Amino acid sequence: MLNLVLFGPPGAGKGTQSEKLIAKYQLVHVSTGDLFRAHVKGETELGKKVSQLLAEGELVPDAITIAMLEEEVDKNPDAKGFVFDGFPRTVPQAEELDLFLERKGSKIAGVIALDVDQEELTKRIAERHKISGRPDDDAEKLKKRISEYFDKTIHVLPYYEAQGKLNKVNGIGEISTVYNDLCAVIDQY
Repeated sequence: MLNLVLFGPPGAGKGTQSEKLIAKYQLVHVSTGDLFRAHVKGETELGKKVSQLLAEGELVPDAITIAMLEEEVDKNPDAKGFVFDGFPRTVPQAEELDLFLERKGSKIAGVIALDVDQEELTKRIAERHKISGRPDDDAEKLKKRISEYFDKTIHVLPYYEAQGKLNKVNGIGEISTVYNDLCAVIDQY
């Protein structure tokens, strides 16, 4: 199985690039953000909890996130692999993901971090907010989400670097250029 973690701060282009990678490599996209939004839209009990947390710009607790992720993976037993987008956000989540995949006889093939500076992120998300109106993209919540990434989430990278699985790709530039750079990395796995 080709299991990938696409890593980067909010607005780095993970969703955009995931769509293209899924088509090329026939992978299943697992986006915790999409899972959260689906539960919120469906007004499930979990969705109500997630809605409140996201509205405050907070991260969803590990137990909820991991349970949703495992459920999504289990829905796709014949998948050639997965692109994990927005997960893991903490080292304990990364460890849980490794254990979960190991129980399934699989592992993470590689982790690709999209490098994008804060100025570009702010610009991209402001544009996305105009188009999508996502509540987690408003200016104050965005600052909190970007801060969460650079204060907490980025610390997951050394975990994967120690396993020899981390690659970095410049996330600034034409979508097609970033995509080609991603494919060059993935084709080495």
